Amino acid sequence: MSPAMRTALILFVALSMLTGIVYPLAITAYAALLHGASAQGALIYSGGVAIGSELLGQEFHSAQYFWGRLSATAPRPYTAFDATTLTGSSGSNYGPLHPALSAAAAARIEALRTAERRVGADASRAIPLELVTASASGLDPHIGLSAARYQVERVAFSRGLDASRVESLVAAHTRDRQWGFLGEPVVHVLRLNLALDRESAPLHAR
Repeated sequence: MSPAMRTALILFVALSMLTGIVYPLAITAYAALLHGASAQGALIYSGGVAIGSELLGQEFHSAQYFWGRLSATAPRPYTAFDATTLTGSSGSNYGPLHPALSAAAAARIEALRTAERRVGADASRAIPLELVTASASGLDPHIGLSAARYQVERVAFSRGLDASRVESLVAAHTRDRQWGFLGEPVVHVLRLNLALDRESAPLHAR
């Protein structure tokens, strides 16, 4: 074997070992040691069963639950824990003047106002923008604090709870700005809804 072939073979084997074995194992170990929960999907369990993830939003229809960010793939949004709706997700890619964006927002506004009227809430209140527009990914697990507070009256009435109790649950599940100055306070929708179920079982389950 010529010196050039020998050098090439040595480099091939060395790089294969480095990039195919050493590097993946090092990254896996790093993730497991420093980011254990996230590396495993940041799964949320209830009764020993994985029902969601800290990192992915889920769809809620019932008036007894808080609703999260919308997906542009609706009415079949991405739901990681339902194999029948693994349609993927995305933003709409509509420009701000696109007629379809205005039509979708108008339909969502009417749906929210209808839900408010059913519980006797003030349907004329200003609706937070994030409740009527899809997020860029459609996978956001959080909503802003204003979006959560907007839904308190509906959820409280639908569950037969005092609005003050639901408001306190929202406050308990609010995460402040990152590092104290980035972004806005947010609420993890699935975590909040699980806390609601612990506080008061859904009416249909009573």
